[in-house]
Amino acid sequence: MKYTQHTLDKIEKIAEETGYVIRYERGNFQSGYCILQDKKVVVLNKFLQTEGRIHTMIDLLPQLEINYDALTLESQKMYDELIVINK
Repeated sequence: MKYTQHTLDKIEKIAEETGYVIRYERGNFQSGYCILQDKKVVVLNKFLQTEGRIHTMIDLLPQLEINYDALTLESQKMYDELIVINK
């Protein structure tokens, strides 16, 4: 997997297609992210570089309530790849 902005956009699209809003904010994030479950908001540390953002999103995906059927075919393929990487 290439650590580019395009890859990050594809990963973010998976969360966004199931209703999550991704925001980049500054703060004291021990793990690089914070999930607000009731509002389906993911807050990532804005000071992370692209590679760090990608790793954070990959680590985060299993914790999100992803509706696989709501994803586009392209997002389903990317999600399947990411789940394999995460195991």
